[in-house]
Amino acid sequence: MHAKTTIYAARRIVTMNPRQPEATHVAVRDGRVLAVGDAGCADGWGGGDIDTRFADRVLLPGFVEGHSHLIAGSIWRFVYAGFHRRMAPDGTIWEGLGDTAAVLDRLASAERGLAPDQFLIGWGFDPIFLTGARLSCRDLDRVSATRPIAVMHSNFHMVTVNSAALALAQYGRGTSVEGVGKDEDGAPTGEIRGMAAMFPILRRLGVDFRAMTRGEDALLPFAETARRCGVTTASDLLNELTLDEAARLRAVADRPDYPVRLYVALSAHTSPPRDIADLAVALAPRSSAKLRLGAVKIVVDGSVQAFSAQLRWPGYYRVPDHAVWNMAPERLGEAVDTLNARGVQMQIHTNGDLATEVALDALDAALARCARPGHRHTLQHCQIPDRAQFQRMGRLGIAANLFANHVHVFGDVHRTLTLGPDRAQRLASCRTALESGVRLAIHSDAPVTPMGPLFAMWCAVNRLTASGFRLNPAESLTVDEALHAVTLGAAWTLGMEGEVGSIETGKRADFAVLDEDPRAVDPLALKDIRVRGTVLDGVSFADA
Repeated sequence: MHAKTTIYAARRIVTMNPRQPEATHVAVRDGRVLAVGDAGCADGWGGGDIDTRFADRVLLPGFVEGHSHLIAGSIWRFVYAGFHRRMAPDGTIWEGLGDTAAVLDRLASAERGLAPDQFLIGWGFDPIFLTGARLSCRDLDRVSATRPIAVMHSNFHMVTVNSAALALAQYGRGTSVEGVGKDEDGAPTGEIRGMAAMFPILRRLGVDFRAMTRGEDALLPFAETARRCGVTTASDLLNELTLDEAARLRAVADRPDYPVRLYVALSAHTSPPRDIADLAVALAPRSSAKLRLGAVKIVVDGSVQAFSAQLRWPGYYRVPDHAVWNMAPERLGEAVDTLNARGVQMQIHTNGDLATEVALDALDAALARCARPGHRHTLQHCQIPDRAQFQRMGRLGIAANLFANHVHVFGDVHRTLTLGPDRAQRLASCRTALESGVRLAIHSDAPVTPMGPLFAMWCAVNRLTASGFRLNPAESLTVDEALHAVTLGAAWTLGMEGEVGSIETGKRADFAVLDEDPRAVDPLALKDIRVRGTVLDGVSFADA
């Protein structure tokens, strides 16, 4: 006897399968796509029960978020202090804050509700958008001079803290730690850049990113965030996993009611490369259909808008250079060589073009020593490579997952402050990547920007900055190309294109449920298409 077959009917099904681009029905059995076509597509398989709940909707392959972080669910336990209006996983709207006074007011309001022994933590702050001076420890001291306070910037490569927090970490005039900002008199300003300088102070304040990726308190809000925007496969690209923690993570992910597949990359920054490689290799066979393990994430530099990305000559445009190496070039070379030799896939964060150059040097050398056909190493963010760097990626088989959202969110400030009008045109150069033979994905880096593949598509297609300036339209994608980048393209960077990213026989029955076909609307309306939810393994997680 055949297992039960459900045949979902839809107004249109966009398959991303070039041999059968569209359909009206998809048959699902055992959580997989059995057949695609019309109402009789499963007749040869014994037929099935027609389900018409999506008869007025459009089904697409479930979107694949190739660069996000599990803390996108748990970060909302802290005070949102960002410039842009945001929605929390529970649907609560947090209005954006337009100046530093408004940020301090929100922090002060939250501070009054804390117990005496609690720390005050904010997140999402980005002074590059605000009127008035940057926050300093003295500003935060006005909120409280005795309670330690930390405000994480939206890029998570920088934090501003008050004097009490500086004292906890013993950061003072005599501190020589790279990344601890100081004024002209040598006193700490409260601005801390880079992982090495940030993490000691955040740990003392109880901001444990490792804990924020564990348990239902983190996993369930993250899954709801993904479901709301049509994502059925999402990544966590920096996780300090252990074997025991991976087992606990899998126990939640494998539940039938958990609505998203997870791809989790181990942090390369906690142990020597050989130990990281050993752990990654041990984690890989503990994967399941809904949890993919065994990859490693390397963070090379910082963030352009925090002035901590590593840029080639001529450097930053109208702002000071605070560039940091989160992994120094000599250590990067060792890590890349070790991981590649063990067959471990690497997801490598490079924001500045100098960081990209250093990463490509390391990958080139490692692949020359140990060729790995089909390695799937991917540069993440990779904001402003030139054409020669993209062509080098193409020759080496290196994929690029570009931060298309930055065109809209940071395009104006990159033109006028950080990069200048010439290099800002290279921001998220999707067209050059494709012309260079580079496998392409685009992403949100949630919670840095809100998870939302339709918004990422809108950014990559229209290339409109926040002011309405069209930033180098020659780099625009077509809607079809952008849709590929958030489905099969992103799936390829995760090594999962044989399972997800298109609707065709044998693949996982993962769908995004939309009100409209992205290919049929005005490209300017892409970001406004309503998402009704998802289907995962043939089970509906969609709203009415």
